[in-house]
Amino acid sequence: MNHLILLRGLPGSGKSTLAKVLAENNYPVFSVDDYFTDEKTKVYTFEHDKNYLAYKQCEENTLVGMEKNLAKIFVDNTFTLDWEIEPYFKLASKFNYTVYVVTVEKYHNHKNIHNISDEQLQKMAAKYKVKLL
Repeated sequence: MNHLILLRGLPGSGKSTLAKVLAENNYPVFSVDDYFTDEKTKVYTFEHDKNYLAYKQCEENTLVGMEKNLAKIFVDNTFTLDWEIEPYFKLASKFNYTVYVVTVEKYHNHKNIHNISDEQLQKMAAKYKVKLL
């Protein structure tokens, strides 16, 4: 059985770091952030008007991984809204992947690398839904 592990949480919670730890350099980790991160310099530059392209690229990377029948695929995004996570459930169903949704909470004092204000983080948190049942 193949596995799709979706790590969700607010910016700065540690999703990307945890995904890399869990993937152990053996499995791919995809993120919307990849689109905005320069491969050579690793500098992150967010462009709001291109966000839809970033979401599309992340979904496409996941699709390609599933077509390759990879045993595990990790995706780390905020996934605060249903429309952000729904395409991954559809892909998992199509390719018979078991889905795990892991919510990453922030218990450290590190700031997010995205320069998102505390006010904006509060707004995102207010929209955040956790499905326990």
